[in-house]
Amino acid sequence: MWGGRFAEGPSAIMREINASIPFDKALWRQDVAASKAHVAMLGAQGIVSAEDAAAITAGLDQVAAEYAANGVPENWDLEDIHMTTESRLAELIGPVAGRLHTARSRNDQVATDFRLWVRDAIDQADAGLKALQVALVNRAGEHADSIMPGFTHLQTAQPVTLGHHLMAYYEMATRDRSRLASARDRLNQCPLGSAALAGTGFPIDRQATAQALGFSEPTRNSLDAVSDRDFALDYLMAAAQIALHLSRLAEEFIIWASQPFGFASLPDALSTGSSIMPQKKNPDAAELVRGHAGRIIGSLTALMITMKGLPLAYSKDMQDDKPPVFEAASLLTLCLAAMEGMVAGTTFRTERMRAAAELGYATATDLADWLVRQANIPFREAHHITGAAVKLAESRGVALDALPLADLQAIDGRIDERVFAALSVDASVASRASYGGTAPEQVRQRVAEARLALGLE
Repeated sequence: MWGGRFAEGPSAIMREINASIPFDKALWRQDVAASKAHVAMLGAQGIVSAEDAAAITAGLDQVAAEYAANGVPENWDLEDIHMTTESRLAELIGPVAGRLHTARSRNDQVATDFRLWVRDAIDQADAGLKALQVALVNRAGEHADSIMPGFTHLQTAQPVTLGHHLMAYYEMATRDRSRLASARDRLNQCPLGSAALAGTGFPIDRQATAQALGFSEPTRNSLDAVSDRDFALDYLMAAAQIALHLSRLAEEFIIWASQPFGFASLPDALSTGSSIMPQKKNPDAAELVRGHAGRIIGSLTALMITMKGLPLAYSKDMQDDKPPVFEAASLLTLCLAAMEGMVAGTTFRTERMRAAAELGYATATDLADWLVRQANIPFREAHHITGAAVKLAESRGVALDALPLADLQAIDGRIDERVFAALSVDASVASRASYGGTAPEQVRQRVAEARLALGLE
């Protein structure tokens, strides 16, 4: 490959550190597609003959068929997927294969291939997020009225509905999908034709190759085009945020499935047992989703550090761009599928959730609000009165609405029998009917809107 420039070949160490074929073979579909677009343009522009262009295209199709059937061979002397494909093409069609590399460099070739791969990864992640959203919306619709404790600091705060809780994760996924869409939009420029760094003297048609590969336009600066990996970082940043959300959701399921909570029974298909304790049903899939978030965030960090000090244009450091992206994409696909299955297949123990909400003094705020509305008491004073009521109920081991009216009036004489209508968890939840609140009517409205947005209606 290096022609007459070097008197001897690379050392074994150089050969090993330089070869990227063990991982960049994942780009073979994108490499063949970009090469076919490139040679079609060369033929249309008269840069290579129509006969040679047709022979190269047919040869590339044969190479692709071989890869699909048998995988990509790993010859480290050929370094990467680009030279592996070109070498095999030459074996199939002879010296005419050498015309394929006219007016391009491996620099713009890999930048194009990698953009195509990341674009596909974005689309795959978006599809996974949509599937998760569908599962969340379906379960939220089932449980628009199911009462559970809402937490702050993992302490019982106010009653909410399970449907409302699940729809919170729908909103997170909506933001995640918007980040992916934004990343895809910025990515969708074609570097092909930028050559090594300065463009080319051949009369190429970059609009044609961009269009053939589904890009919105060619890149506008050849130096930037071959050295840019912002598109990979954009994807990893979005993936890291998705992983954070999935990790939070996984943690909820882990807590809910624990015996002290008992809010949920996870699907057998996404749980494991113990080698020594027969009673165990471990939430291993959820725990691995939680753990994989660290690896995905690590992938983002790795690529950011790789890119942080590189001058224009291409540097060999950038060969390390693909492993973290490939790893993150693989993990993210697994995590999305696991949490979709978790949401869809979990059995929620709503009676246990309701009991927890009733025992946790979750309606204390409702008592304070009632004092403000009905007794015209300033909220801070109402807060103090309510605190005394909670203390009394706690000392007796009963819920607030189980305290006798006389005991409540002993705390503050302005309390009357109307207060009990506000102290049940049902009344509390129903009263939170502000837009975006937990009231069942609001949850059902948000579910209906989500189903429409997802194309389910």
